[in-house]
Amino acid sequence: MNSSIKISNINHSFGEVQALKDISFEVAPGELFGLIGPDGAGKSTLFRILTTLLVPSSGNATVAGWDVKKDLKQIRRRVGYMPGRFSLYQDLTVEENLQFFATIFGTTIEEGYHLIEEIWVQIEPFRKRRAGKLSGGMKQKLALCCALIHQPEVLFLDEPTTGVDAVSRREFWDMLQRLKEHGITILVSTPYMDEAMRCERIALIQAGEILSIDTPQGIIGSYKKPLFAVRSKNFYQLLQDLRGYEGTERVEPFGEYLHLTTKAQVDSEVIETLMNNQGHQEIVVKPVEATIEDVFLDLM
Repeated sequence: MNSSIKISNINHSFGEVQALKDISFEVAPGELFGLIGPDGAGKSTLFRILTTLLVPSSGNATVAGWDVKKDLKQIRRRVGYMPGRFSLYQDLTVEENLQFFATIFGTTIEEGYHLIEEIWVQIEPFRKRRAGKLSGGMKQKLALCCALIHQPEVLFLDEPTTGVDAVSRREFWDMLQRLKEHGITILVSTPYMDEAMRCERIALIQAGEILSIDTPQGIIGSYKKPLFAVRSKNFYQLLQDLRGYEGTERVEPFGEYLHLTTKAQVDSEVIETLMNNQGHQEIVVKPVEATIEDVFLDLM
């Protein structure tokens, strides 16, 4: 595969803590690829390696065809990076931040405007406001503008929607889908399993190890175990009773339901009868399709 990002057997340790363990995968040109995992999984460490901010303990990686160990300057000219924490200059205005980033990359706002136009029209009314005074959603949009202004080939977004409201999260992912039309390769990390469905392919990562790589539907389709959504009037007692059931492999809260994975195929009626015998009321049991989170918990 012709790759915009190629990672081969990357390992990295901080003292005795191994943050990344033999990481290998590739991202195709123009692909929207998601790195999905909880805090502490190793996502930010991998991003810092790929953006030349950290040298891996071992292994190799290339970004836009350039080696992350040898070709720092070439890579930094060709990538945009939006770290997890808002890292722009809080005392500068929105407009000043954007102008600063255009200048350090040797370009102008006008040259890269076609990439940021859709985002800029939303924050332009606040162009004279200091960045530190913006809302979370507006900070997010400004950071994305600054990462795009030099027209990068590859865009790295490290948990870009953490700490913003649901509407801003949805708008942000809509913008990423439209950015793909410009041929930009996007690698985005997130702890939100629902955002995984917006990617073309995803890698599930936990404790520095890749658990699975596939399309979202491919990962969901790999879950072959019986799965039921269950609820009753006494939610907490239901959780305890299902965990005590000998046929239970795993049971976890999912919103107003529990997701129950059984060791063998059983009918919904069997589970409902079991819970009736335990004294539960208003019982609902129905087979459901797995989510990315179900697969992630199972792989863990």
